[in-house]
Amino acid sequence: MPGMETSVHDLEILLHSRVPLILVETSDERRALEVFKRLALRTGRPVMRWSVTSGLQRIDLDLQPQAHAKQPDQALAQIKATGTAGLYLLLDFHPYLDDPAHVRMIREIAMGYGDAAHTLVFISHACDLPAELKSLSARFELALPDRAALEQWVREEAKNWAASHPGKKVKTDNLTLDHLLKQLGGLTESDARRLIRNAIHDDGAITESDLPDVLRTKYQLLDQGGALSFELDTAQFGEVGGLNALKRWLEQRKRAFLDPDPALDAPKGILLVGVQGGGKSLAAKAVAGLWQLPLLRLDFGTLYNKFFGETERNLRSSLRTAEAMAPCVLWVDEIEKAIASGDYDSGTSKRVLGSLLTWLAERDKPVFLVATANRIDNLPPELIRKGRMDEIFFVDLPDEATRVQIFDIHLRKRGQQAHAFNLLQLARQSEGFSGAEIEQAVVAALYLAQEQSAALDNEHLLTELAQTRPLSVVMAERLRELRDWARNRTVSAN
Repeated sequence: MPGMETSVHDLEILLHSRVPLILVETSDERRALEVFKRLALRTGRPVMRWSVTSGLQRIDLDLQPQAHAKQPDQALAQIKATGTAGLYLLLDFHPYLDDPAHVRMIREIAMGYGDAAHTLVFISHACDLPAELKSLSARFELALPDRAALEQWVREEAKNWAASHPGKKVKTDNLTLDHLLKQLGGLTESDARRLIRNAIHDDGAITESDLPDVLRTKYQLLDQGGALSFELDTAQFGEVGGLNALKRWLEQRKRAFLDPDPALDAPKGILLVGVQGGGKSLAAKAVAGLWQLPLLRLDFGTLYNKFFGETERNLRSSLRTAEAMAPCVLWVDEIEKAIASGDYDSGTSKRVLGSLLTWLAERDKPVFLVATANRIDNLPPELIRKGRMDEIFFVDLPDEATRVQIFDIHLRKRGQQAHAFNLLQLARQSEGFSGAEIEQAVVAALYLAQEQSAALDNEHLLTELAQTRPLSVVMAERLRELRDWARNRTVSAN
């Protein structure tokens, strides 16, 4: 199978380290088994598969299963008693790790590795070993199918379609095909082939109109119902008032991210800090819109789990999904709520921060991180130091010219003729207002006009502005502290 040799090579290196327990988290069990079968051919080491339905079975020689070793304790006892070194693939064993007897027997097998080199491989969609086994284990991730494999599957599916439609060939162009191959990255063979067939089926062509459906279906296949969500509605920077410095920075780096240049470091991510309602979240959406990339949102509130160890696993799963969706933008809103020390018990927030920082430093997939924060005093120094992010931008309250833009945007968005209003007067009367507060003033003024059975005009807007106490007044001290902090630590986004 194309693209599999990388996994076999990496696995052989791991086995040479003589680790007795290996965890493989994957939904593609068939591919995992094939990797170990190929490894057996290369190393001559026997490979046994176990499942609760069929028991132990040697698969490198395709022998009959040993039905007497179906139960977990029976299988572990037989492995322990065997003197010949081997690889034992335990499929969906995770429910049985709650039994202390099973854990003890696994530990004894692992500690006896020097006498009989038994390697236990736990293959499941998700698996966390008990604490007493973790020091004896290592995780292994299957290499994803490479571009050559995906391209071959497209050709094969196109050939199959043509065979059932005599005289016809599947049509596409190089640019669309390139986009399709990028979107298929991270999928199993069966899922990739299904999406290819779906794209071809209706009209015998792979066109630009097929790509959004491919992307949505891909996310549904990868989604584990967890903390990561696929944001269908991205924004354009035309919907964002001001932030000219941020827009320019992103335009400069767009090409380097989408078409990497060896002479340039690929952009990694940005942190947006500033006042609530200043447009940070809209700007995060607009990054995806500007770069024409899928937008994923990581919800740390959903990420945290009351069961010990689950939160870190949820994070790993979410980041793997983001990498499989690459190239993409990963948006983490109000990141300070998730990783501020002391917010969660048992040091979970510190472990999550460590996992996130490690991923930021080591990831090699084109995932651009956009993190937003309101409370900078809760941000750990490890996150905000230079090098973690490409840049830290400060989103301040909009100035007068930007407020004119914001009124224009929200009036037009609601079907109003913006040129019929005195935007400069409105901007001057809304000094200290955030973009969100201006939007709400427009919404409230529309209700007021409706109540009076009148067309919306400047007076309605001025009335609502006069009745609003913006956060810059209500929380003036905190805003002053925020600006003082940002002055020498951040770059202005405006």
